[in-house]
This record gives sequence, structure tokens and C-alpha cells, in this order.
Amino acid sequence: MASYHCSIKSGKRGKAASHADYIAREGRHAKDDETSDLITKAHGNLPDWSADDPRYFWKMADKHERVNGAAYREYVLALPQELCRDQQLEIVREFIASEIGNKPYQFAVHSPVAALGKTEQPHAHVMFSDRVDDGIDRLPEQHFKRYNSACPELGGCRKDSGGKDRIAMKEALTQTRATWAQIQNAALERSGHDVKVDHRSNKDRGIERAPEKHLGFLGVKKMSAEEKQMVNNLRQSGGSKQTLLVSVTR
Repeated sequence: MASYHCSIKSGKRGKAASHADYIAREGRHAKDDETSDLITKAHGNLPDWSADDPRYFWKMADKHERVNGAAYREYVLALPQELCRDQQLEIVREFIASEIGNKPYQFAVHSPVAALGKTEQPHAHVMFSDRVDDGIDRLPEQHFKRYNSACPELGGCRKDSGGKDRIAMKEALTQTRATWAQIQNAALERSGHDVKVDHRSNKDRGIERAPEKHLGFLGVKKMSAEEKQMVNNLRQSGGSKQTLLVSVTR
């Protein structure tokens, strides 16, 4: 059954290149073909000075972004298992076109096998810079400087989130989450699937049920075989594993 997940994260200066290695499964995160969960990776909209090298772009972000500034932002998107690989990639690219626009980005699709249930969990990491290209040629040290509204050619590229308060940022995220749901549902319908996803919380949907919790590898490892079977049975019957979590922790 299709499930919904769309979250956004930020990474400070000094974290971008390392995180890019993580999502691309490069550097110390590289794995061989038999153990890697990487399905595909790509990038786009990089400035000319980067020579189409995303890792160099993120290294320069780490070096030249202001100390407390975000060097990158990232969307993490669960992909419907009902869609084939090509269809999953298609909706990721559709999301990027809608929500990233002309900003520099790098993405990767992973499909690890769940520790519980041994099913694939396809998802995408969409990492991007919030700096918008304005057509002005800049070197890396200027690209990441503070934007100069009076003389743009003397400052860095403007950040898309610049000047927005928390309310505006929250509204924008809500719209992005809704857009991701719409993209998925349209693709599921085109493929002949009746299932749909919903970006709203259980409360907003009028569902009186506690949301499921992500157990994680360590959480699953601590569970007995009997508890794992109970969770799988609940999932197959459409129930929530929250019931099991309560009984286990009491």
C-alpha cells in the first residue's frame, strides 16, 4: 500500500560535501554493487565555475557559505512501491522541476531492504542549494556571499528563502508537501492503481489513530521474533504498529 513521506532538512556549512557523498554512495560511503542500495543519481543547474562537478560545488559551499548559514537543503521523499523504477524516477524529476526550479541540485534514489518485513523501501534524497541563479557570472567565493539587493553584481546569489518569516516558510512547506502528494497520485492513477497518498496528518484527516513510528535498525534488532511477526500481521491487516509499541514498552 502506498505510504506518504516528504520531509525537508538543512545542513550547515561544513556538512554539504560529506552529505553529498552519503546520498551518492561515494567516498567512505561507497559500497560494491551487491551491497549498495543506490538505484540512480543525477545533478543539474550547477554554475559554470563548478565544471559540472557536484562534489566541488558542495565543497565550495562548505568553504564560502557564512558560518551559521545553510549550505544545503534536502527533501527526503518516499516513493510508491506500486510504480516501477522508471516511473519512480519520472515523479522525482517532476518534483524537482516544480519545487527546485533553476537552483543547483543533486539527487539519489535508494531502495534499501527493510529490517522488518524484508521489503524494499524506495526513497529519494533531493539535495539543493537555496541560491537562485540570476545570470551574473561569479566565482565561488562570491557566489555564496550575502546578496546585495542594491548592486547584485557585487554580492552573492540571492537565497530563495531570504526575507521569509516562519509563517511564510511553513506555508511554503505545506504547499510543497501537497504538491508531492498530487504528483504521486497522478502517477498512480495513470498506472491504473486505485491507491492514493495524503499529505495531511491523521488529525487533519479526522482519523483517531496514533501515527506509526519508525523503529529503525536498532529498534527492530531488539525485537523478538514473536514481536516482529505481530507487527507484520498488523501491517498486512491494515492496523497500526503503534498498538504493538505501546504493549511492548509497558
